[in-house]
Amino acid sequence: MVQHAPDEGPGIVAGVLDAAGVDAHVVRLDRGDRLPAPGDVGGVVVLGGAMGVHDTDEFPWLDTERRWIADTVRSGVPVLGICLGAQLLAAALGASVTTGPAPEVGVGQVELTAAGRADPVLGPEGDRVPVIHWHGDTFTIPAGAVHLATGERYGNQAFRYGTRAYGLQFHIEVDHDMAEAWASELPAGVTLPPEDRRVVEEVGRRVLGRFVELSRRA
Repeated sequence: MVQHAPDEGPGIVAGVLDAAGVDAHVVRLDRGDRLPAPGDVGGVVVLGGAMGVHDTDEFPWLDTERRWIADTVRSGVPVLGICLGAQLLAAALGASVTTGPAPEVGVGQVELTAAGRADPVLGPEGDRVPVIHWHGDTFTIPAGAVHLATGERYGNQAFRYGTRAYGLQFHIEVDHDMAEAWASELPAGVTLPPEDRRVVEEVGRRVLGRFVELSRRA
């Protein structure tokens, strides 16, 4: 797992991987950790962060990470990008990442496209999927990728490239500790009610579980 900021850690991803018997390692780019060679990993989860894809003056490792993600996808290693991770994945695949119309923050939902409803990872959740939003940037769907989910304010919410690389603009990994850490940083009037967050967490466990199974088959 690739982590970019202290308060945007693995969340429920760690528990899902542990329950599946997967040996997981967290690479902290914000602490100067080095990325492994793509051939040395069986799968990658790229987590979120408050920085943007183009903030390379302040975070020069973003360029290295973007190239590493491109190499990892080309090597056939399964990749899941969440929020910033999805934007980095999109950029690594040649898509544009730009500032959106306005920040989208809080509990919400996305609507699966026809391709999304047929997708093995997202499709079993039905037409609409509860999620947590916290983003101000958006991406175009990379050439050759499949558009999986849309939303009222941000049309591009999820995509799949090939059969093993997924980008999710939204969060499904937020657990209690992460929500507590985020609480003081949320915009005025925005909260993550525990009952709503738990619904998203249940969705996240199922989606992540299916991604793990897909990765094993790959």
